[in-house]
Amino acid sequence: TRTVLVDGVQGLRNLLTGRRLDEALITEIEARLLQADVGVKTTRILIDGIRADFRSGKMETGDQALDYIKREIKAMWPQVDRTLQLAPRGEGPTVILVTGVNGAGKTTSIAKLCRLLRDQNHTVLLGACDTFRAGAVAQLEVWAQRLGVQVVKGQQGGDPAAVAFDACAAAKSRGIDILILDAAGRLQTQDPLMRQLGKIRNVAAKQVPGAPHEVLLVLDATAGQNALRQAEEFSKHAGV
Repeated sequence: TRTVLVDGVQGLRNLLTGRRLDEALITEIEARLLQADVGVKTTRILIDGIRADFRSGKMETGDQALDYIKREIKAMWPQVDRTLQLAPRGEGPTVILVTGVNGAGKTTSIAKLCRLLRDQNHTVLLGACDTFRAGAVAQLEVWAQRLGVQVVKGQQGGDPAAVAFDACAAAKSRGIDILILDAAGRLQTQDPLMRQLGKIRNVAAKQVPGAPHEVLLVLDATAGQNALRQAEEFSKHAGV
């Protein structure tokens, strides 16, 4: 995300590299950040810091401003434990529910996560709970074949919660370490589909104690402030 902000915000790197800093350039930085939907609050924090350092003589070049933006954006991420939460040893498979809006890269992210877990010697099973999008199951199956894992799937247009039920049952019966449930992409404004996420979550909880142990939300790093709205709504319905 930091790379997208710094390198991709309306050519911010090209704007600043090799330039002398002045009030006009600071104003242009502010405009670029706002145009990229970084947000008024965050932009104000960054620009106030740059302007204060410029006026005090601590910052003289665009390169220094670029380094400052990188450093401050990094500092905005809280220092918390981001390791995956796993089920206690001997208490059934870990269930990971993965969700997000359409086209955010959810299925590809699942494949990367699956590879990571396989490299850690975990056994993995995929639950194809996206029963709506044509080709969704086939896409997941291609990744599964490449990664050497199996997929539990249902009928096209069927009940995603039923697939989650079958996948949990299969994971338990096969002694699988980690079950990853791929939920269909949905906009955070689609209330019926958002409520359906709660149903999938409830089914998993009834099948496996403590499930889902992780609910992961895949976000597009270029979505701007809409990513915050997505995080709020998906957290409300799915417990991200």
